[in-house]
Amino acid sequence: MFYAFRVIGQELGSQLRTTFLHRSSVNDAPAPQRHIHFVTGKLAAPALRSVVQDLAQRLAFQFTIEVLPITVAALMTPAWIKRRWNLPREATEVLLPGYVGDPIELQQDTAIPVRLGPKDLRELPEYFGSSRHTRDDYGRFDIRILAEINHANRLPMDALLARAQQAIDDGADIIDLGCSPGQQWRDVALAVRGLREKNIAVSIDTFDAWEAEQATRAGAQLVLSVNSSNREAAKDWGCEVVSIPDTPDDLASLEATVAYLDRHGVAQRIDPILEPIGVGGACRRGQSGGFTASLLRYAAVRRRFPDHEMMMGIGNLTELTDVDSAGVNVILLGICQELGIRSVLTTEVINWARSAVRECDLGRRLVHYAIGHRVPPKRLEPGLVMLRDPRLRPYPAEALRELAEQIKDNNYRLFAQENQIHVLAADLHLSGEDPFALFARLLAQPQADNIDRGHAFYLGYEMAKAVTALTLGKQYEQDEALSWGLLTRPEDHQRLARTPRHRQRRKDSS
Repeated sequence: MFYAFRVIGQELGSQLRTTFLHRSSVNDAPAPQRHIHFVTGKLAAPALRSVVQDLAQRLAFQFTIEVLPITVAALMTPAWIKRRWNLPREATEVLLPGYVGDPIELQQDTAIPVRLGPKDLRELPEYFGSSRHTRDDYGRFDIRILAEINHANRLPMDALLARAQQAIDDGADIIDLGCSPGQQWRDVALAVRGLREKNIAVSIDTFDAWEAEQATRAGAQLVLSVNSSNREAAKDWGCEVVSIPDTPDDLASLEATVAYLDRHGVAQRIDPILEPIGVGGACRRGQSGGFTASLLRYAAVRRRFPDHEMMMGIGNLTELTDVDSAGVNVILLGICQELGIRSVLTTEVINWARSAVRECDLGRRLVHYAIGHRVPPKRLEPGLVMLRDPRLRPYPAEALRELAEQIKDNNYRLFAQENQIHVLAADLHLSGEDPFALFARLLAQPQADNIDRGHAFYLGYEMAKAVTALTLGKQYEQDEALSWGLLTRPEDHQRLARTPRHRQRRKDSS
């Protein structure tokens, strides 16, 4: 939604061309050289003018606003604009609504830059913000993700391949085949070969030396895990291993295993074992235990072995904590990035961690950029903000009143802000907290005879989205999907479908 309040309506007034320019100079000082020409539609013009006047004062530029003969700016196209716009001589640049599309056709008509702004006019202050970090290199990472398929031996081959491919598509680098202790996997080599034939990197998660040997012969590149119980066998596997302590708090046993593997030339990643909250040694005065102690062990091991690769099994926390996993994953990845731990092991067994691999893929990019650029990991990765939105953009009450006064048709516009759902149409402005009561009031209005079954379903669906947004602190935009970060499911513009663009444009241009 940009310069259009994201609403669909019919043309206001006559179909004659009513383009006008609103000119404003800042104070009485000599005009700054920069002059921005904004192009919009009728409904959004008052709100746009209010936002731009404030920006012009703060950023010292001149502006003109050209209001073209169309109700909803989102319905404009470059070809349509080209036949109607009127650029003032003093303009140094043109800013178009974000929904317009590629402005190259318009750029051919003028020597000054023609740009697309944001889709929502309320985002103009951010668009003009000068404090943004350069993000040309955003997306790099150096932490590898191991995605464990729990009890892989219980899956048929086609299901195993599908599960593995999905994890790779979500961002995993290695598929970790989880075995079942006490139940030797006789077909482990077949499973590994099947994955390797698909060019999928494989690790085997077992203490059973026979399973590890069969898997590595078939192409497994990593064995989880090795301690004093099986380190002698590791000499013959010919692959990298993950070294761990015999018990989580026994760093002496870990050092002994690391030293043994080093002596025999076995490549290794050290994992001191992340303990879940509430598990492990009790916390005594002046001495931490459990989860905190395990974090401290990672730091201690990094100091003791500064040149060794390390790994952290972050699934130990996400799977065993009653909380959505994304935030936990980002915090642990931040610790890994700071300590130089370049591998993490995660899994998606518990439902609240079902998107853990995708979360880790985005999270490793976020922490890499933040630590590399020494900036907080904020305003960088919207895909990880899922429950609530980064910011809300409520309209001023006066803006809604002005919009209600302008509307001349009976199409319903919905807004959700400050614990209220608003319904606007010609001579109508209803608001309330309860969508059922609000809909009953709407049905009692004289113009409500245009609400058929399909429209009622549409309004009910939109009001349900609005209530969800108000409940969680999310931004609601009519006919747009609520933002759930990486979990967002795109929606078709159902209201646009009720008023086809070609029909609207024909009316607006007549």
